[in-house]
Amino acid sequence: MSVASPVIPSISATYAQRVAFVSEIAGRLHSYGTTAQRLEAAVVALSQQLGLDCEPWSNPTGIILSFSDPTKAIGSSDITRVIRLAPGENDLHKLSVADYIADSVASGRMSIAQGHTALRRLDRETQGRGKSLQVVAFGLAAAGVAGLWKLPWLDIATAGAIGVLIGLLTQYTDRRAATKEAGEALASLVAGVVATLVAALVGPLNLNTVIIASLVVLLPGMSLTNAVNELASQHWVSGTARLAGAVTTVLKLTVGAVIAVMLAQFLGLEPQVRAVRPQAHWVEWASLLLAAYAFAVLFKANRRDYPWVMAAAMAGYVIARFAGQAWGSPAGVFASAMLLTAAGNLFGRVIQKPGALIRLPGIIMLVPGSTSLRGFLNLIQQQNIDVGQAALLAVTNIVMALVAGLLFGNLLIPARKNL
Repeated sequence: MSVASPVIPSISATYAQRVAFVSEIAGRLHSYGTTAQRLEAAVVALSQQLGLDCEPWSNPTGIILSFSDPTKAIGSSDITRVIRLAPGENDLHKLSVADYIADSVASGRMSIAQGHTALRRLDRETQGRGKSLQVVAFGLAAAGVAGLWKLPWLDIATAGAIGVLIGLLTQYTDRRAATKEAGEALASLVAGVVATLVAALVGPLNLNTVIIASLVVLLPGMSLTNAVNELASQHWVSGTARLAGAVTTVLKLTVGAVIAVMLAQFLGLEPQVRAVRPQAHWVEWASLLLAAYAFAVLFKANRRDYPWVMAAAMAGYVIARFAGQAWGSPAGVFASAMLLTAAGNLFGRVIQKPGALIRLPGIIMLVPGSTSLRGFLNLIQQQNIDVGQAALLAVTNIVMALVAGLLFGNLLIPARKNL
């Protein structure tokens, strides 16, 4: 006697309910910082599991989703959803929860109504303690990066203090449309003014390096890498838009720093500038641990995932450092990106969580945001096109090595989960 196969509740839901659920998942994945090629692949896979045909089109500021019911006549059930969204921000905790909910609905462990309810729980406002921790993480990341560069103690303390100020400023500007567009320029202005005051009134600093370290959280290195990765995946519209956004962010940061320098000159301040990196090796490794914790907080990972995220961030830096010493810096970046991408894919296969928990923190220490900002600052300050060309070449080398590592890492261990 044949036994009828069980009907998955989510597939027995109405066509409109399934379309609404996929649309909501797509919007959330976008908001949580998923790149175009991974988002589209995840949406197509979920749609197929729910008995839908879907053709998604993603870009950094929106999604177009075209649905049809494969059981109906061609053209009789077509639905198109156009969703306008702000550029996404990495949120590893919400990404993991959304991925779990999508899997649960697709497998029948949750109904679509239960899935919607679970997704709405993610919309609760971040508690005050969480926001305070984000502000502190800005300072820890800035101090940690300054320590990784082996700057003097005054430089590290200044970068950390400016990082906290920028964290507070970001909490203010992000809530107001009038100030959000100029947020990066305001942050860079604050960094430049405070660093110049310290260098003029307290003691000499590695001025540009301190400013760059204090702005490390706002640097668009990850966006730049994702842009080129999308272009390599033939998502040309999304990649071009994301690339333009990254360049615009660097220009905003440069404008703020240049205004700070001009303001200091107007006020007659003469900052003492030096180029000294005197720290012992233990400071570098202690700073690596500090920066890894800060990025775990800034990526908004669940606390239970902190060990994974911190280990990935530290592993990415260590591999790039020692492989770079042996074979050259681009080879070190390539090796680190390849191994961490493969490790993220393996993590997704074994632990059944998004590989982004390993991949994103693994490459955050490698992205070329600081190099691009330094190049623009030197270009504007020295008015020398040769300096800009050298910076552009350095950024190009890093991005090429990163993207090659991401591509070959996916070949080394193919991803089972698109995220």
